[in-house]
Amino acid sequence: MDEVEKFAAEVRANVRGLRADGDVQALSRIWVREVTRYGYSRNFTWMGRPIVQCPQDLMAMQEIIWRVKPDLVIETGIAHGGSLVFYASMLELLGGGGHVLGIDIDIRAHNRALIEAHPMSRRIRMIQGSSTDEEVVEQARRHARGKSAVLVVLDSDHTHAHVLRELELYSPLVRCGSYLVVFDTLLEDLPDDLVRDRRWRKGDNPKTAVRAFLQRSDRFIVDDEIPAKLLITVAPDGYLRCVKD
Repeated sequence: MDEVEKFAAEVRANVRGLRADGDVQALSRIWVREVTRYGYSRNFTWMGRPIVQCPQDLMAMQEIIWRVKPDLVIETGIAHGGSLVFYASMLELLGGGGHVLGIDIDIRAHNRALIEAHPMSRRIRMIQGSSTDEEVVEQARRHARGKSAVLVVLDSDHTHAHVLRELELYSPLVRCGSYLVVFDTLLEDLPDDLVRDRRWRKGDNPKTAVRAFLQRSDRFIVDDEIPAKLLITVAPDGYLRCVKD
């Protein structure tokens, strides 16, 4: 075994240990629950734009992008545009002509202006409209046509029905070896008081949609190694790896 493989084997052993350690897993869930009360994921920016993600999940996403080397990243839910900029910057590092397609039902004018003025804007396209609207989906399909690898990230309306419909509509764009990532599956594990004034809650959220989707599709599996090694994540059971074209 050479040194590179030896190191990789040590990491795999570390992750297996973390996955099996109930105390560490429980402590991580408690930590995430408590910092969520303070809007923890809202504290960070990427290249100047608020990203509204846990830094640990960004680490996972850059690993996925480096491994998959997508020439298109589709993200539903834009908000301030930090994630679009993050994915665009990763594609910039890869080189080539890859781009990011962001979809949101309401792209605020000030956010659009700042995204379009950003140095990474040349790799960013945006569509305003519901991610489940057939005309919007058709535009996404056109962007995906001819692409060798598409990575899809779902982070918009977090209700069960909406996320399940997104999964049905966008999963065909993802081919074997790439990922369909569903953020905020953590909502199923949070106390109801943390999701007040929202339409999504325990029993009606991205994780319940993922469970329903996986019962219908044999093309995707949960990559449980990712949350096991991250420990801190908003997407437990949300990293779906495509295993069949």
